[in-house]
Amino acid sequence: MNWSVFYGILIPFLGTSFGAACVFFMKKEMGDRLQRMLTGFAAGVMVAASIWSLLIPAMEQVVDMGKLAFVPAVAGFWCGILFLLLLDHIIPHLHRNSQRAEGPKSQLKRTTMLVLAVTLHNIPEGMAVGVVYAGYLAGSTQISAAAAMALSLGIAIQNFPEGAIISMPLRAEGTGKPKAFLGGVLSGIVEPIGAILTILAAGLIVPALPYLLSFAAGAMLYVVVEELIPEMSQGEHSDVGTIFFAVGFSVMMMLDVALG
Repeated sequence: MNWSVFYGILIPFLGTSFGAACVFFMKKEMGDRLQRMLTGFAAGVMVAASIWSLLIPAMEQVVDMGKLAFVPAVAGFWCGILFLLLLDHIIPHLHRNSQRAEGPKSQLKRTTMLVLAVTLHNIPEGMAVGVVYAGYLAGSTQISAAAAMALSLGIAIQNFPEGAIISMPLRAEGTGKPKAFLGGVLSGIVEPIGAILTILAAGLIVPALPYLLSFAAGAMLYVVVEELIPEMSQGEHSDVGTIFFAVGFSVMMMLDVALG
């Protein structure tokens, strides 16, 4: 077993779990300002990761296509957007601070749909980690072990606040601390599963790697624009979400350049 790949897949999930553990030592509700800061930070990390860790390597892998090197990136990007759009419409879920559920009508509990909303946007993050490690395992010169680990660390850092963002509202809804923690953990379990499935898929069809890289980028950017940016901008006007978006973007950019 390649232990660096194993740890790389596991690290983002641990980030979510540690964040969910905040429910044991923080007050019952998370302040609106803190939620905006954490959401903005997560959005910044995801945008930077989409560009430096996914879209640019996707185009670099097909540089021999010359001026058409953008084709796999654009095709994969749009497939990722449409895939998340489809999931958004077929899975019942409820965004934080929203009273109305999205997707088909269901009898699911409000707390279950809150967990499903976060689980939805953890899917592309798991795919992103998986496809980058698939590129590393395939011997891609554009993706080193350090570059793959940089993405894992970046996703783990932004998963920490995401874990708190799901477990704290569950606690505020009246869920017990252990169950709220478990909800946060379960929302992140799709990441290692998605990563492993993506590695297996990419291993079977190595030429599809540029498409898979940009697919993950499209899926992540869909989540940022459809969910995270509106959440960090809700309510009374404040610049704190935008500032922490820039902080998250900078952290991921520095990680990618320093380790990649």
